[in-house]
Amino acid sequence: MSITKRIVCLANSRKLQGRCIAGKEWTDGKVGSWIRPVSAREHQEVSEYERQYENGEDPCVFDIVDIPLVKPLPQDYQSENWLLDPDSCWKKTGLIDWKDLSTLLDPVETLWIDGHSTYNGRNDKIPLSLAERLKGSLRFIQVEKLTLKVFSPGEAFGNSKRRVQGIFRYAEQEYSLWVTDPNYERTYLKKNDGLYALDRSFLTVSLGEPYKGDCYKLIATVIPHGGRGG
Repeated sequence: MSITKRIVCLANSRKLQGRCIAGKEWTDGKVGSWIRPVSAREHQEVSEYERQYENGEDPCVFDIVDIPLVKPLPQDYQSENWLLDPDSCWKKTGLIDWKDLSTLLDPVETLWIDGHSTYNGRNDKIPLSLAERLKGSLRFIQVEKLTLKVFSPGEAFGNSKRRVQGIFRYAEQEYSLWVTDPNYERTYLKKNDGLYALDRSFLTVSLGEPYKGDCYKLIATVIPHGGRGG
């Protein structure tokens, strides 16, 4: 028997061949805990079939959604995970106003653990041995300025694939994180390599699954001031 949870969708981001969906519980206008519905597959990505509404549409950021879930399925620091019911449709029950997004913000503090960076990033990874001590893997934050960088990070090693990176300052720390918001990836990969400045923005930041001993901080959603996210 499934349990229905109502959330404000704050992420529908790229993950392998599916998506990572996440949001905060929403009960009569009151904000609750983070929930990330996951599948029973190895990497827990959510397929298009599993996440669709009855009319076949895909959930979007700003949607208020009823999601049939089976049980909590926490995994290490991803304590927000719930196993979804693959045989039940999701239901859109409304939309949250942009002006109400501030009520969903998490407390201002550094993004988990800083001081560990990849070659192209900054404060963008956490060793698994440290991440295992964490109690959560999702944050909804607001930044005063966001710079999107489009480039080929592996070009020097013969890999010409282009990516989008988000650069921002938050809680007195500098961050350079990969963007997995599919709308912003598609939009900015059509542009030339370079730097693109956005003003005040809301971001959903996720700490992804471990990969070769590290966990990576990702920008799962970008919502510009007064606009809509992915």
